[in-house]
Amino acid sequence: MSTAAAILAELRANATTEDRKKTSDRLPDGYPLFGVRMKTTFDLAKAHAAMPLAEVAALFGEPEYEARLCAVCVLDFKARSPRLGDDERRAGYELYLTRHDRIDTWDMVDRAAPRVVGQYLMDRPHDPLFALARSANPHERRTAITAPLYWARYGTPAHLPDLFRLAGLLAADEDVVVSKPVGISLKYAGLLDEPALLSFLDTHAANLPRPALSYAVEKLPPPLRVKYRG
Repeated sequence: MSTAAAILAELRANATTEDRKKTSDRLPDGYPLFGVRMKTTFDLAKAHAAMPLAEVAALFGEPEYEARLCAVCVLDFKARSPRLGDDERRAGYELYLTRHDRIDTWDMVDRAAPRVVGQYLMDRPHDPLFALARSANPHERRTAITAPLYWARYGTPAHLPDLFRLAGLLAADEDVVVSKPVGISLKYAGLLDEPALLSFLDTHAANLPRPALSYAVEKLPPPLRVKYRG
């Protein structure tokens, strides 16, 4: 059986001084880590994707970045399986939200939020995302707008109204952890329903931080990009 202890042992065995330096350069000063190459971390998570959720929860309790990145990767790999039962999908979703305090880098959110959270909630009430959108924690707000990417990529226009409502709540958020994914989610929503994106921009474009606006209009025809960028 795959265990948290087994993953931790493999992470330690694969840690190098060079990779520690590369990883530390993109994390806050003093952030605990082993120093393992990103691909190696992903490969380890994939190899242990069948591990029980109790062991995934144990990884969330570890201080090191790669241990918790493995935890969200395992949740993501589980969610990708077409054989995953609804009870298991719900359990993965609940674990993600319960341990969101340990999901504290943008890449942890991006790795798992669309499939673990967005896929589970797509045809269910979206209230949990609106609660996250009002959080003081920017990574929780990032989950609120990153999870609906799944709806834009795999849903229909009928799935998008709450994506636009969430983007409206976060439109003026200037924290880069939040503003960029707002723009990215709008961009993909616009590929599915361009008129809805244009309607949103007519109301909110002036409030969007410049990077978010640039992402949001990226796939629009040039005249429309010019119109909204001003």
